[in-house]
Amino acid sequence: MTKPVSIAILAAGLGTRMKSRKAKVLHRAGGLTLVEHVVRASLELTSAASVGVVVGHQAEDVRAALSHYPALRFATQTEQLGTGHALLTTRSLFPSEDGYVVVLYGDTPLLTAETVRTLLQRQDLSNAAATLITTFLANPHGYGRIVRNETGDVAAIVEQKALSPGQEAIREINSGIYCFRADLLWSHLAALKPNPKSGEIYLTDIVESFNATGHRVAPMAIEDPAELLGINTRVELAEVDRIFRGRKARQLMLDGVTIEQPETVAIDVDVEIGIDSTIEPSVRILGKTRIGSGCSIGMGSVIRDSVLDDDVNVDAYSFIGTSRVGARSQIGPFARLRMDNEVAPGAHIGNFVELKKTRFGSGSKAMHLAYLGDSTIGDNVNIGAGTITCNYDGMKKSPTVVGNNAFVGSNSTLVAPVEIGADSYIAAGSVITDQVPGDSLALGRARQVLKPGWPSKRKADRKK
Repeated sequence: MTKPVSIAILAAGLGTRMKSRKAKVLHRAGGLTLVEHVVRASLELTSAASVGVVVGHQAEDVRAALSHYPALRFATQTEQLGTGHALLTTRSLFPSEDGYVVVLYGDTPLLTAETVRTLLQRQDLSNAAATLITTFLANPHGYGRIVRNETGDVAAIVEQKALSPGQEAIREINSGIYCFRADLLWSHLAALKPNPKSGEIYLTDIVESFNATGHRVAPMAIEDPAELLGINTRVELAEVDRIFRGRKARQLMLDGVTIEQPETVAIDVDVEIGIDSTIEPSVRILGKTRIGSGCSIGMGSVIRDSVLDDDVNVDAYSFIGTSRVGARSQIGPFARLRMDNEVAPGAHIGNFVELKKTRFGSGSKAMHLAYLGDSTIGDNVNIGAGTITCNYDGMKKSPTVVGNNAFVGSNSTLVAPVEIGADSYIAAGSVITDQVPGDSLALGRARQVLKPGWPSKRKADRKK
Protein backbone atom coordinates (compact mmCIF):
# COMPACT_ATOMS: atom_id res chain seq x y z
CA MET A 1 0.00 0.00 0.00
CA THR A 2 1.73 3.14 -1.23
CA LYS A 3 -1.10 5.60 -0.71
CA PRO A 4 -1.69 7.13 2.74
CA VAL A 5 -4.31 5.50 4.94
CA SER A 6 -6.41 7.41 7.47
CA ILE A 7 -8.78 5.64 9.86
CA ALA A 8 -11.78 7.27 11.51
CA ILE A 9 -13.19 5.43 14.54
CA LEU A 10 -16.72 6.57 15.41
CA ALA A 11 -17.05 6.35 19.21
CA ALA A 12 -19.31 9.23 20.24
CA GLY A 13 -22.57 7.42 20.87
CA LEU A 14 -24.57 7.25 24.08
CA GLY A 15 -25.22 3.51 24.01
CA THR A 16 -28.58 3.86 25.75
CA ARG A 17 -29.47 0.19 25.31
CA MET A 18 -26.52 -0.76 27.53
CA LYS A 19 -28.44 0.85 30.42
CA SER A 20 -25.21 2.14 31.88
CA ARG A 21 -23.78 5.34 33.32
CA LYS A 22 -20.62 4.54 31.34
CA ALA A 23 -20.13 5.22 27.65
CA LYS A 24 -20.65 2.06 25.63
CA VAL A 25 -17.17 2.04 24.10
CA LEU A 26 -15.63 2.05 27.60
CA HIS A 27 -17.15 -1.29 28.53
CA ARG A 28 -14.63 -4.12 28.47
CA ALA A 29 -14.39 -7.40 26.61
CA GLY A 30 -11.38 -9.69 26.62
CA GLY A 31 -9.64 -7.40 29.11
CA LEU A 32 -9.67 -4.20 27.04
CA THR A 33 -12.20 -1.45 26.43
CA LEU A 34 -14.15 -1.95 23.23
CA VAL A 35 -12.64 1.11 21.61
CA GLU A 36 -9.08 0.03 22.44
CA HIS A 37 -9.55 -3.19 20.48
CA VAL A 38 -10.47 -1.09 17.45
CA VAL A 39 -7.55 1.29 17.99
CA ARG A 40 -5.10 -1.62 18.20
CA ALA A 41 -6.36 -3.10 14.95
CA SER A 42 -6.01 0.32 13.32
CA LEU A 43 -2.43 0.75 14.49
CA GLU A 44 -1.47 -2.43 12.65
CA LEU A 45 -2.41 -0.63 9.44
CA THR A 46 -1.29 2.97 9.86
CA SER A 47 0.39 5.35 12.29
CA ALA A 48 -1.36 6.71 15.39
CA ALA A 49 -1.22 10.21 13.87
CA SER A 50 -3.40 8.90 11.03
CA VAL A 51 -6.05 7.48 13.38
CA GLY A 52 -8.84 9.78 14.54
CA VAL A 53 -11.35 8.85 17.23
CA VAL A 54 -14.67 10.69 17.22
CA VAL A 55 -15.74 11.29 20.81
CA GLY A 56 -18.88 12.79 22.25
CA HIS A 57 -20.59 11.20 25.22
CA GLN A 58 -18.08 11.13 28.12
CA ALA A 59 -15.45 12.42 25.73
CA GLU A 60 -12.82 13.04 28.40
CA ASP A 61 -13.21 9.53 29.78
CA VAL A 62 -12.71 8.04 26.32
CA ARG A 63 -9.63 10.20 25.78
CA ALA A 64 -8.26 9.10 29.15
CA ALA A 65 -8.83 5.43 28.34
CA LEU A 66 -6.70 5.87 25.21
CA SER A 67 -4.10 8.19 26.73
CA HIS A 68 -1.35 5.56 26.40
CA TYR A 69 -1.54 6.11 22.64
CA PRO A 70 -0.22 9.69 22.78
CA ALA A 71 -0.11 10.33 19.02
CA LEU A 72 -3.75 9.35 18.57
CA ARG A 73 -5.97 12.19 17.37
CA PHE A 74 -9.51 13.10 18.41
CA ALA A 75 -12.50 14.91 16.98
CA THR A 76 -15.52 15.93 19.04
CA GLN A 77 -19.12 15.43 17.99
CA THR A 78 -20.97 17.70 20.39
CA GLU A 79 -24.42 16.72 19.06
CA GLN A 80 -25.38 13.20 18.00
CA LEU A 81 -26.47 14.03 14.45
CA GLY A 82 -25.81 10.72 12.72
CA THR A 83 -22.89 8.71 11.37
CA GLY A 84 -22.36 11.02 8.40
CA HIS A 85 -22.09 14.02 10.71
CA ALA A 86 -19.72 12.10 12.99
CA LEU A 87 -17.39 11.37 10.07
CA LEU A 88 -17.52 15.00 8.97
CA THR A 89 -16.03 16.03 12.32
CA THR A 90 -12.79 14.28 11.32
CA ARG A 91 -12.30 16.40 8.20
CA SER A 92 -9.75 18.67 9.86
CA LEU A 93 -7.79 15.64 11.09
CA PHE A 94 -7.34 14.32 7.58
CA PRO A 95 -6.72 17.35 5.33
CA SER A 96 -5.13 15.39 2.47
CA GLU A 97 -7.37 14.29 -0.35
CA ASP A 98 -4.85 11.69 -1.41
CA GLY A 99 -5.17 8.05 -0.33
CA TYR A 100 -7.96 6.35 1.58
CA VAL A 101 -10.19 6.92 4.58
CA VAL A 102 -11.42 3.84 6.45
CA VAL A 103 -14.46 4.11 8.73
CA LEU A 104 -14.59 1.85 11.78
CA TYR A 105 -16.75 1.80 14.93
CA GLY A 106 -15.71 1.85 18.56
CA ASP A 107 -18.31 -0.76 19.48
CA THR A 108 -17.26 -3.35 16.87
CA PRO A 109 -14.15 -4.80 18.51
CA LEU A 110 -13.94 -8.22 16.84
CA LEU A 111 -12.99 -6.88 13.42
CA THR A 112 -9.43 -7.98 12.71
CA ALA A 113 -6.62 -5.96 11.19
CA GLU A 114 -6.28 -8.68 8.54
CA THR A 115 -9.84 -8.06 7.35
CA VAL A 116 -9.32 -4.30 7.18
CA ARG A 117 -6.03 -4.84 5.32
CA THR A 118 -7.91 -6.93 2.76
CA LEU A 119 -10.49 -4.14 2.48
CA LEU A 120 -7.72 -1.64 1.72
CA GLN A 121 -6.18 -3.94 -0.87
CA ARG A 122 -9.52 -4.50 -2.59
CA GLN A 123 -10.13 -0.76 -2.76
CA ASP A 124 -6.59 -0.09 -4.01
CA LEU A 125 -7.02 -2.55 -6.88
CA SER A 126 -10.39 -1.17 -7.96
CA ASN A 127 -11.68 2.02 -9.55
CA ALA A 128 -14.53 2.23 -7.02
CA ALA A 129 -15.25 5.33 -4.97
CA ALA A 130 -15.59 3.08 -1.93
CA THR A 131 -15.53 -0.55 -0.86
CA LEU A 132 -18.00 -1.69 1.80
CA ILE A 133 -17.72 -4.76 4.02
CA THR A 134 -20.82 -6.96 3.97
CA THR A 135 -21.72 -10.41 5.18
CA PHE A 136 -24.54 -12.90 4.86
CA LEU A 137 -26.78 -13.84 7.80
CA ALA A 138 -29.25 -16.68 8.10
CA ASN A 139 -31.54 -14.27 9.93
CA PRO A 140 -30.80 -10.70 8.77
CA HIS A 141 -33.81 -9.13 10.51
CA GLY A 142 -33.01 -5.70 11.90
CA TYR A 143 -30.04 -5.01 9.63
CA GLY A 144 -29.78 -2.78 6.61
CA ARG A 145 -29.78 -4.89 3.43
CA ILE A 146 -27.40 -4.65 0.51
CA VAL A 147 -29.17 -4.22 -2.82
CA ARG A 148 -26.81 -5.00 -5.68
CA ASN A 149 -27.07 -3.82 -9.26
CA GLU A 150 -26.60 -5.88 -12.40
CA THR A 151 -22.81 -5.61 -12.18
CA GLY A 152 -22.73 -6.81 -8.56
CA ASP A 153 -21.92 -3.41 -7.04
CA VAL A 154 -23.90 -1.81 -4.22
CA ALA A 155 -26.90 0.00 -5.63
CA ALA A 156 -28.47 0.88 -2.28
CA ILE A 157 -28.56 0.14 1.43
CA VAL A 158 -32.13 -0.30 2.61
CA GLU A 159 -32.92 -0.24 6.33
CA GLN A 160 -35.23 -2.87 7.83
CA LYS A 161 -38.23 -0.58 8.20
CA ALA A 162 -37.98 0.55 4.55
CA LEU A 163 -37.71 -2.91 2.97
CA SER A 164 -40.13 -3.81 0.22
CA PRO A 165 -41.65 -7.33 0.33
CA GLY A 166 -39.14 -8.58 -2.24
CA GLN A 167 -36.17 -7.13 -0.36
CA GLU A 168 -36.97 -8.85 2.92
CA ALA A 169 -35.46 -12.08 1.57
CA ILE A 170 -32.04 -10.45 1.04
CA ARG A 171 -29.54 -12.00 3.43
CA GLU A 172 -26.57 -9.72 2.70
CA ILE A 173 -26.30 -7.02 5.34
CA ASN A 174 -24.48 -3.71 5.75
CA SER A 175 -21.62 -3.52 8.25
CA GLY A 176 -21.13 0.23 7.94
CA ILE A 177 -17.38 -0.35 7.51
CA TYR A 178 -16.05 1.43 4.43
CA CYS A 179 -12.83 2.26 2.68
CA PHE A 180 -13.29 5.51 0.73
CA ARG A 181 -11.21 7.34 -1.78
CA ALA A 182 -10.44 10.46 0.23
CA ASP A 183 -10.95 12.91 -2.64
CA LEU A 184 -14.46 11.63 -3.35
CA LEU A 185 -15.47 11.07 0.26
CA TRP A 186 -15.21 14.64 1.48
CA SER A 187 -17.00 16.30 -1.43
CA HIS A 188 -19.89 13.84 -1.40
CA LEU A 189 -20.16 13.72 2.39
CA ALA A 190 -20.38 17.51 2.64
CA ALA A 191 -23.26 17.46 0.14
CA LEU A 192 -25.43 14.99 2.08
CA LYS A 193 -28.66 16.43 3.48
CA PRO A 194 -30.07 15.68 6.94
CA ASN A 195 -32.92 13.20 7.07
CA PRO A 196 -36.12 15.27 7.17
CA LYS A 197 -37.61 13.21 10.00
CA SER A 198 -34.62 12.74 12.33
CA GLY A 199 -32.45 15.68 11.34
CA GLU A 200 -29.46 13.32 11.18
CA ILE A 201 -26.96 12.81 8.37
CA TYR A 202 -26.70 9.13 7.53
CA LEU A 203 -23.49 7.76 6.06
CA THR A 204 -25.48 5.13 4.15
CA ASP A 205 -26.86 7.93 1.94
CA ILE A 206 -23.43 8.37 0.38
CA VAL A 207 -24.00 5.18 -1.65
CA GLU A 208 -26.87 6.84 -3.52
CA SER A 209 -24.78 9.98 -3.93
CA PHE A 210 -21.91 8.06 -5.51
CA ASN A 211 -24.18 6.07 -7.82
CA ALA A 212 -25.97 9.22 -8.94
CA THR A 213 -22.68 10.68 -10.17
CA GLY A 214 -21.45 7.51 -11.87
CA HIS A 215 -19.15 6.24 -9.13
CA ARG A 216 -19.10 2.64 -7.97
CA VAL A 217 -19.44 1.25 -4.44
CA ALA A 218 -17.99 -2.25 -4.36
CA PRO A 219 -19.06 -4.85 -1.76
CA MET A 220 -16.59 -7.09 0.05
CA ALA A 221 -18.45 -9.98 1.64
CA ILE A 222 -16.64 -11.71 4.50
CA GLU A 223 -17.30 -15.25 5.66
CA ASP A 224 -17.26 -14.75 9.45
CA PRO A 225 -20.18 -12.56 10.58
CA ALA A 226 -18.80 -12.57 14.15
CA GLU A 227 -16.18 -10.01 13.09
CA LEU A 228 -18.94 -7.51 12.52
CA LEU A 229 -20.72 -7.98 15.83
CA GLY A 230 -21.60 -4.58 17.21
CA ILE A 231 -22.42 -4.24 20.88
CA ASN A 232 -25.64 -2.61 22.00
CA THR A 233 -26.64 -4.65 25.07
CA ARG A 234 -24.98 -6.46 27.95
CA VAL A 235 -26.00 -9.74 26.32
CA GLU A 236 -24.01 -8.86 23.21
CA LEU A 237 -21.12 -7.66 25.38
CA ALA A 238 -20.97 -11.04 27.10
CA GLU A 239 -21.01 -12.84 23.75
CA VAL A 240 -18.13 -10.76 22.40
CA ASP A 241 -16.17 -11.29 25.61
CA ARG A 242 -16.72 -15.04 25.23
CA ILE A 243 -15.40 -14.92 21.67
CA PHE A 244 -12.28 -12.99 22.65
CA ARG A 245 -11.50 -15.37 25.49
CA GLY A 246 -12.20 -18.40 23.35
CA ARG A 247 -9.75 -17.11 20.73
CA LYS A 248 -7.12 -16.50 23.40
CA ALA A 249 -7.50 -19.92 25.03
CA ARG A 250 -7.34 -21.66 21.66
CA GLN A 251 -4.16 -19.83 20.69
CA LEU A 252 -2.49 -20.60 24.03
CA MET A 253 -3.34 -24.28 23.72
CA LEU A 254 -1.94 -24.36 20.18
CA ASP A 255 1.20 -22.71 21.60
CA GLY A 256 1.74 -25.47 24.18
CA VAL A 257 -0.34 -24.53 27.25
CA THR A 258 -2.71 -27.03 28.86
CA ILE A 259 -6.06 -25.47 29.77
CA GLU A 260 -8.50 -27.72 31.58
CA GLN A 261 -12.13 -26.92 30.78
CA PRO A 262 -11.21 -23.82 28.75
CA GLU A 263 -14.83 -22.69 28.62
CA THR A 264 -14.59 -21.90 32.36
CA VAL A 265 -11.31 -19.95 32.15
CA ALA A 266 -11.01 -16.18 31.53
CA ILE A 267 -7.67 -15.04 30.07
CA ASP A 268 -7.20 -11.46 28.87
CA VAL A 269 -5.83 -10.80 25.40
CA ASP A 270 -2.48 -9.38 26.59
CA VAL A 271 -1.61 -12.33 28.85
CA GLU A 272 1.48 -14.40 28.01
CA ILE A 273 1.93 -18.02 29.19
CA GLY A 274 4.91 -20.30 28.55
CA ILE A 275 4.86 -23.86 27.26
CA ASP A 276 3.98 -26.80 29.48
CA SER A 277 2.09 -24.62 31.94
CA THR A 278 -1.25 -25.94 33.15
CA ILE A 279 -4.33 -23.83 33.86
CA GLU A 280 -7.02 -25.54 35.92
CA PRO A 281 -10.77 -24.77 35.66
CA SER A 282 -12.32 -21.44 36.71
CA VAL A 283 -9.03 -19.53 36.66
CA ARG A 284 -8.88 -15.81 35.75
CA ILE A 285 -5.61 -14.43 34.36
CA LEU A 286 -5.95 -10.71 33.76
CA GLY A 287 -4.24 -7.58 32.50
CA LYS A 288 -0.64 -7.83 31.34
CA THR A 289 0.22 -10.94 33.36
CA ARG A 290 3.19 -13.01 32.16
CA ILE A 291 3.49 -16.63 33.28
CA GLY A 292 6.60 -18.67 32.55
CA SER A 293 6.91 -22.24 31.37
CA GLY A 294 6.11 -25.27 33.49
CA CYS A 295 3.81 -23.38 35.85
CA SER A 296 0.59 -24.69 37.38
CA ILE A 297 -2.32 -22.40 38.22
CA GLY A 298 -4.86 -24.04 40.51
CA MET A 299 -8.62 -23.96 40.30
CA GLY A 300 -10.34 -20.67 41.08
CA SER A 301 -7.15 -18.62 41.26
CA VAL A 302 -6.99 -15.01 40.05
CA ILE A 303 -3.78 -13.45 38.74
CA ARG A 304 -3.74 -9.79 37.69
CA ASP A 305 -0.91 -7.74 36.16
CA SER A 306 1.76 -10.01 37.64
CA VAL A 307 4.85 -11.93 36.54
CA LEU A 308 5.39 -15.58 37.43
CA ASP A 309 8.75 -17.05 36.51
CA ASP A 310 9.23 -20.65 35.41
CA ASP A 311 7.95 -23.64 37.39
CA VAL A 312 5.81 -21.68 39.85
CA ASN A 313 2.97 -23.63 41.44
CA VAL A 314 -0.11 -21.67 42.47
CA ASP A 315 -2.55 -23.85 44.38
CA ALA A 316 -6.31 -23.43 44.30
CA TYR A 317 -8.16 -20.21 45.07
CA SER A 318 -5.16 -17.95 45.42
CA PHE A 319 -4.94 -14.29 44.38
CA ILE A 320 -1.84 -12.58 42.97
CA GLY A 321 -2.01 -8.89 42.08
CA THR A 322 0.72 -6.61 40.69
CA SER A 323 3.42 -8.91 42.06
CA ARG A 324 6.38 -10.94 40.86
CA VAL A 325 6.90 -14.56 41.90
CA GLY A 326 10.28 -16.19 41.40
CA ALA A 327 10.98 -19.56 39.83
CA ARG A 328 10.02 -22.75 41.66
CA SER A 329 7.99 -20.90 44.28
CA GLN A 330 4.89 -22.41 45.85
CA ILE A 331 1.85 -20.19 46.41
CA GLY A 332 -1.35 -21.20 48.18
CA PRO A 333 -3.86 -22.67 48.42
CA PHE A 334 -5.97 -19.68 49.50
CA ALA A 335 -2.99 -17.30 49.52
CA ARG A 336 -3.33 -13.59 48.82
CA LEU A 337 -0.51 -11.54 47.33
CA ARG A 338 -2.48 -8.34 47.41
CA MET A 339 -0.21 -5.80 45.71
CA ASP A 340 3.38 -4.89 44.85
CA ASN A 341 5.09 -7.97 46.24
CA GLU A 342 8.30 -9.64 45.15
CA VAL A 343 8.62 -13.30 46.04
CA ALA A 344 12.12 -14.67 45.44
CA PRO A 345 12.82 -18.08 43.86
CA GLY A 346 12.00 -21.17 45.88
CA ALA A 347 9.80 -19.42 48.44
CA HIS A 348 6.64 -20.91 49.97
CA ILE A 349 3.53 -18.84 50.69
CA GLY A 350 0.88 -21.09 52.18
CA ASN A 351 -2.81 -21.14 52.98
CA PHE A 352 -4.43 -17.95 54.26
CA VAL A 353 -1.19 -15.99 54.11
CA GLU A 354 -1.45 -12.40 52.86
CA LEU A 355 1.40 -10.27 51.54
CA LYS A 356 1.24 -6.55 50.79
CA LYS A 357 4.23 -4.55 49.51
CA THR A 358 6.56 -7.25 50.76
CA ARG A 359 9.85 -8.62 49.50
CA PHE A 360 9.91 -12.30 50.49
CA GLY A 361 13.30 -13.98 50.30
CA SER A 362 14.57 -17.06 48.52
CA GLY A 363 13.76 -20.32 50.29
CA SER A 364 11.70 -18.57 52.96
CA LYS A 365 8.39 -20.01 54.18
CA ALA A 366 5.14 -18.63 55.55
CA MET A 367 2.93 -21.67 55.44
CA HIS A 368 -0.18 -20.74 57.45
CA LEU A 369 -2.35 -17.84 58.58
CA ALA A 370 0.05 -14.89 58.42
CA TYR A 371 -0.07 -11.22 57.37
CA LEU A 372 3.12 -9.55 56.15
CA GLY A 373 2.74 -5.93 55.07
CA ASP A 374 5.42 -3.37 54.14
CA SER A 375 8.03 -5.99 54.96
CA THR A 376 11.39 -7.24 53.84
CA ILE A 377 11.83 -10.91 54.67
CA GLY A 378 15.31 -12.31 54.13
CA ASP A 379 16.36 -15.64 52.69
CA ASN A 380 15.61 -18.97 54.41
CA VAL A 381 13.32 -17.37 57.00
CA ASN A 382 10.54 -19.30 58.74
CA ILE A 383 7.39 -17.31 59.49
CA GLY A 384 5.25 -19.23 61.97
CA ALA A 385 1.48 -19.62 61.76
CA GLY A 386 -0.47 -16.64 63.03
CA THR A 387 2.39 -14.15 62.64
CA ILE A 388 1.43 -10.60 61.73
CA THR A 389 3.27 -7.37 61.04
CA CYS A 390 1.59 -4.37 62.66
CA ASN A 391 2.53 -1.96 59.89
CA TYR A 392 -0.10 0.76 60.42
CA ASP A 393 -0.39 2.91 63.55
CA GLY A 394 -3.44 4.86 62.41
CA MET A 395 -1.33 7.62 60.88
CA LYS A 396 1.38 6.04 58.76
CA LYS A 397 2.76 2.76 57.45
CA SER A 398 6.09 1.52 58.84
CA PRO A 399 8.43 -1.26 57.67
CA THR A 400 9.41 -4.57 59.20
CA VAL A 401 12.74 -6.18 58.32
CA VAL A 402 13.57 -9.83 59.09
CA GLY A 403 17.12 -10.92 58.39
CA ASN A 404 18.36 -14.07 56.70
CA ASN A 405 17.87 -17.42 58.43
CA ALA A 406 15.66 -15.96 61.17
CA PHE A 407 12.96 -18.08 62.80
CA VAL A 408 9.73 -16.33 63.79
CA GLY A 409 7.62 -18.51 66.05
CA SER A 410 3.89 -19.00 65.73
CA ASN A 411 1.47 -16.25 66.77
CA SER A 412 4.16 -13.57 66.87
CA THR A 413 3.25 -9.89 66.55
CA LEU A 414 5.91 -7.70 64.97
CA VAL A 415 5.16 -4.04 65.74
CA ALA A 416 6.69 -1.83 63.05
CA PRO A 417 9.02 -0.15 62.64
CA VAL A 418 11.12 -3.05 63.80
CA GLU A 419 14.13 -5.02 62.60
CA ILE A 420 14.96 -8.63 63.44
CA GLY A 421 18.56 -9.59 62.85
CA ALA A 422 19.88 -12.53 60.89
CA ASP A 423 19.93 -15.97 62.55
CA SER A 424 17.61 -14.76 65.35
CA TYR A 425 14.74 -16.60 66.99
CA ILE A 426 11.42 -15.09 68.02
CA ALA A 427 9.66 -17.20 70.62
CA ALA A 428 6.08 -18.22 69.85
CA GLY A 429 3.43 -15.83 71.11
CA SER A 430 5.83 -12.86 71.38
CA VAL A 431 5.01 -9.20 70.82
CA ILE A 432 8.17 -7.63 69.41
CA THR A 433 8.45 -3.86 69.62
CA ASP A 434 12.24 -3.33 69.72
CA GLN A 435 15.11 -4.25 67.47
CA VAL A 436 16.35 -7.81 67.81
CA PRO A 437 20.11 -8.18 67.17
CA GLY A 438 21.43 -11.01 65.06
CA ASP A 439 21.98 -14.44 66.62
CA SER A 440 19.58 -13.66 69.49
CA LEU A 441 16.48 -15.15 71.08
CA ALA A 442 13.69 -12.66 71.74
CA LEU A 443 10.76 -13.37 74.04
CA GLY A 444 8.10 -10.73 74.26
CA ARG A 445 5.39 -12.33 76.37
CA ALA A 446 4.33 -12.44 80.02
CA ARG A 447 5.61 -15.32 82.13
CA GLN A 448 3.07 -18.08 82.62
CA VAL A 449 1.40 -18.06 86.05
CA LEU A 450 0.04 -21.33 87.50
CA LYS A 451 -2.55 -21.40 90.32
CA PRO A 452 -3.45 -24.95 91.37
CA GLY A 453 -7.03 -25.39 92.64
CA TRP A 454 -8.26 -22.08 91.25
CA PRO A 455 -11.11 -23.60 89.15
CA SER A 456 -12.51 -25.59 92.10
CA LYS A 457 -12.40 -22.53 94.38
CA ARG A 458 -14.19 -20.45 91.73
CA LYS A 459 -16.98 -23.03 91.40
CA ALA A 460 -17.36 -23.17 95.18
CA ASP A 461 -17.63 -19.39 95.38
CA ARG A 462 -20.44 -19.46 92.83
CA LYS A 463 -22.53 -21.78 94.96
CA LYS A 464 -22.49 -19.50 97.99
